[in-house]
Amino acid sequence: QVQLVESGGGLVQAGGSLRLSCVASGSIFGISTMAWYRQAPGNKRELVAGITPGSSTNYADSVKGRFTISRDSAKNTVTLQMNSLKPEDTAVYYCSAYYRMTYWGKGTLVTVSS
Repeated sequence: QVQLVESGGGLVQAGGSLRLSCVASGSIFGISTMAWYRQAPGNKRELVAGITPGSSTNYADSVKGRFTISRDSAKNTVTLQMNSLKPEDTAVYYCSAYYRMTYWGKGTLVTVSS
């Protein structure tokens, strides 16, 4: 079992920045890929960024150059630095971790005002 707790969401104006953090606990030594997903009202949940244990990363085209995912294995955390935020980035952001199955956090709301 893996438990994930996100933090760092909030309200920000367009062009601003936010930093999301996710702390993992439980069976953390088996975790492989960690990722951030988001879901806007009426939309499907979509991948924002992912990072492997070796720190290889991938990003959705819509966030490339603006968002950065990082991972601190010693602290069992994954972070998403979001810069140049746009109103279309407004969504609930979920942390995920894969260990035999995909685990999800409860999500943190990011609202970007125009």
